[in-house]
Amino acid sequence: MNNLTRLSQNQLNLLETCPRKFQHLYLDQLKSPLSREQQEHITWGNRFHLLMQQRELGLPIESLLNEDPQLEHSLNALVRAAPETLTPASETWREAEHCRTLNFQGYLLTVVYDLLLADAQKADIFDWKTYLQPTNRNQLANDWQTRLYLYVLAETSPYLPEQIAMTYWFVKQRSAPTSLTLTYDNAQHEKTQQDLTTLLTKLDRWLPEYREQGKPFPQVAEEKGLCPSCSFAVRCQRTPESSELATGKDWCSSVAEIQEVPLSNL
Repeated sequence: MNNLTRLSQNQLNLLETCPRKFQHLYLDQLKSPLSREQQEHITWGNRFHLLMQQRELGLPIESLLNEDPQLEHSLNALVRAAPETLTPASETWREAEHCRTLNFQGYLLTVVYDLLLADAQKADIFDWKTYLQPTNRNQLANDWQTRLYLYVLAETSPYLPEQIAMTYWFVKQRSAPTSLTLTYDNAQHEKTQQDLTTLLTKLDRWLPEYREQGKPFPQVAEEKGLCPSCSFAVRCQRTPESSELATGKDWCSSVAEIQEVPLSNL
């Protein structure tokens, strides 16, 4: 049994994309620096989610709206675009920031739905996104947030996969907010279960090798092109300078030039 308690969609995305970066952030507990623009975007997104939660609970939201006119604009635009979602109906159960967990291979898979609506026939997951809608629908469908959120609800509720859907609302658009709804079925459910089993079986192997032998997690393939923009590129020797050193090119000049919220129970 491993000591890792919780895994969220963020950890799964990172573990699948680059296991070494997962190691640096959650095992080595190294911090990945954020630009000012990134930090401002995260702060605004957190405030919007707080606004939507307080609105759903019937709590005062005036102070939040007064602090940021953009919040009020985005909220009003979303209410106009999705009145049926944001207006309570007597026959529908609803909850904001709804949390669910699922024990899977000794890991506690954890999801938090921005808004969950459910009635006798179906369940709908809603997620508020504060970035522009991606042009590639498959990119969102294959993201672990979509896959994990749908999978966990199907596993922890009486709803069949075909009775569940997930809708992303992109609220900070240049004009009106836009949405993208992804349906679910049993084939997707089985594929997600297979992929989770494969990924977590790898993690079961990598963790003891890291702890007991000091063996680092695998790196993403260089040809994927993800390393140049990664804050750990130097540490991973994935900069152009380190590549020259590895191949013996111009090593004298290269030598002269060489300069993610941890999980506490990892």
